[in-house]
Amino acid sequence: MGLVAIGDIHGCRRSLKALLKKLDPKAKDHLVFIGDYVDRGPDSRGVIEDLIELSKDVECTFLRGNHEALLLGYVDRGDFETFLHNGGHQTLSSYGMDVGNLFFPDTHMQFIRETKLYLETRDAVFVHAGLRPGITVAENLARGDEMIYLWERSHIRCSNEELAWEKTVVCGHTPVVRPINLPKLINIDTGCVFGPRRPEFGRLTAVRFPERHFVSVDYSE
Repeated sequence: MGLVAIGDIHGCRRSLKALLKKLDPKAKDHLVFIGDYVDRGPDSRGVIEDLIELSKDVECTFLRGNHEALLLGYVDRGDFETFLHNGGHQTLSSYGMDVGNLFFPDTHMQFIRETKLYLETRDAVFVHAGLRPGITVAENLARGDEMIYLWERSHIRCSNEELAWEKTVVCGHTPVVRPINLPKLINIDTGCVFGPRRPEFGRLTAVRFPERHFVSVDYSE
């Protein structure tokens, strides 16, 4: 079985299609999506539709990103300002909705609500944002702090020696020009959605395990 992690999509449906075509996943593979399916990009609705369909044929684990958390905060508690400020307008537009007219398909809301905060395997932990660098993976997970799983950034500038983790952490959330590939840290958010205005980013990236083979495609309109 091949294990493949896929970075932040942010509504970039065409890039997702291109990456999946390049990866050519089989039924025996396991795809781990690192979160942030919605906001900022042109087709959040289409991305979720495609992921739901994909999961019917290939084993998929869908992690929750901070943008899914923001969407749930809007739907469940009316916390709309932060959601809209972080690209929520584009998400609503893809569903043909506006701020005062919310109607997400039930299957899409179920998809969002069923996203997981992390996936732990024997050799790695997959989590949207990352973990606190100064304590072990086990200690991070024991704390169960959702804010860390969804928003942490302090590990990104750490050297491998500064990371107290006993296994590799695979994350996204913080855009990087090229994937970070350290023994204890992999970051595969290469800022696909920023491609139109920041050409140093603009790629959707995946990594295949155990060989750590990186595969990327460019942003597509």
